Amino acid sequence: MMCGIARGKVLPRAFYRRDSREVAVALLNKVLVGTDGRSGRIVETEAYCGPIDPAAHTYRGKTARNATMFGPAGHLYVYFSYGMHWCCNTVCGEVGEGIAVLLRALAPLTGLEAMRRARPKAHRDRDLCSGPARLTQAMGISGVHDGIDLVTGKGGFRIVDDGTPPPREPVSTGRIGISRATGEAWRWYVPGDVNVSRR
Repeated sequence: MMCGIARGKVLPRAFYRRDSREVAVALLNKVLVGTDGRSGRIVETEAYCGPIDPAAHTYRGKTARNATMFGPAGHLYVYFSYGMHWCCNTVCGEVGEGIAVLLRALAPLTGLEAMRRARPKAHRDRDLCSGPARLTQAMGISGVHDGIDLVTGKGGFRIVDDGTPPPREPVSTGRIGISRATGEAWRWYVPGDVNVSRR
């Protein structure tokens, strides 16, 4: 695995100000970077589409919990799942639209020692970030990061383009762990990547 600090061009606001299904595919192979040296390549995503998507947190409107999703694109929406784990999403679209992309898996790049300390039960590096809850644990993301700006990076995280293009033919499947809108193929992943949560 790589060592040092992941470098690249920070994704601009306009990158996120699109349909979440477009952003979900475009995020594949981009790099999530923390200020503490931890980083990972995004290899699996899911799109959530607000008022047209019964599986989206924003389907029934704005609440205190989902307020970040209705805010400006390029911010991080972090929520507590099943009373156990944090999950993180990039806010997309226009203000008030309530759409986002769930980051489901990373391929660890840098700061692996810190990731291993954060996830001591992971026996293999491929298990460090292979799922949305594992990803947040490994990267040190929690509720305090809800609403941070990925474009300015002031909240400690940003997403960068290091020159690696998205896969030419990403795999598309139904989303995982939901009970509504299960027929929508709005989950994408990098084919052949060992860090994907489920193939």
